[in-house]
Amino acid sequence: MKNSKLKTPIKKIGVLTSGGDGSGMNAAIRSVVRYASHNGLEVAGIMRGYQGLIDDDIISLSHRSVSNVINKGGTLLKTARCKEFFTREGRKKAAATVKRHGIDALVVIGGNGSYHGAHLLFSEWKVPCACIPGTIDNDIRGTDATIGSDTAVNTALDAIDKIRDTCTSMERIFVIEVMGRDCGFIAIESALGGGAEDVLVPELKFDLRKICERIKKGRLKGKISWIIIVAEGAAKAQAIAAKITKITRLETRVVVLGHIQRGGIPTAKDRILATRLGSAAVDLLLNNQYDKAAGIVNGEINVIPVREAIKKKDLKVDNFYRLINILT
Repeated sequence: MKNSKLKTPIKKIGVLTSGGDGSGMNAAIRSVVRYASHNGLEVAGIMRGYQGLIDDDIISLSHRSVSNVINKGGTLLKTARCKEFFTREGRKKAAATVKRHGIDALVVIGGNGSYHGAHLLFSEWKVPCACIPGTIDNDIRGTDATIGSDTAVNTALDAIDKIRDTCTSMERIFVIEVMGRDCGFIAIESALGGGAEDVLVPELKFDLRKICERIKKGRLKGKISWIIIVAEGAAKAQAIAAKITKITRLETRVVVLGHIQRGGIPTAKDRILATRLGSAAVDLLLNNQYDKAAGIVNGEINVIPVREAIKKKDLKVDNFYRLINILT
């Protein structure tokens, strides 16, 4: 449905990446720029997310500006977290920058905080926005996948496979911490795909003593190694490892994967997702559908209001967790 309040013809759009980076963001920028150019629009690149709007850090983007970036990790527009933007005065500055540069609408690529910022810009200052999900956590409603999440899982899997080799050779327990402050997506996917023996996620309570009992029983049956994946929001790997050693008296090692999960060459899945969503966001703006978020559901473009997209996504982990434990 077209927006009934704002029907100004779109001639120039801005694009920004905000919050944590994820592989595939460059593919999304490329899609936005080239699809917009194909439709006769000018494109402005906003550097460092909402901080760039406040600082008036704007560049011009053309078809050639985004050559050879589809396979690059990170974001050519850079990204930042901007506390000032989450004050009304900060958003007023941002809206003034949009007006000063003749930008008619914005495409915002980011996660929950970025979506929230776009929603405020529209509701307070009537800056038309369309959002697409760029976050490794896959915690945005209205989409089956977010840009960067597949690459992050595959990066974690690559590390887990390598750790499995030394884990088996040295006959040790390894606790591997992956990203996921509020969402266990990376942990549960990499644990299942990597054949981990257990996983700790924010969505489920865990009993460390029961885990240790399984480890000890496994040893009695000849199981010489054990890998536990921990989402950073569920627990800290160092603390878990120390408790496991204390309870089992077995040698435990810790690996924190950290920011390697954010970078690297994007997978085909992330490139294709980013490319489809970039063009979808431009279509939303061309059709006067503002304050909307584009995603993918069952292989098709899905559009929902941003206010719905920022609600907490229900990650159903129970069946995955059960299967991990059965296959241990």
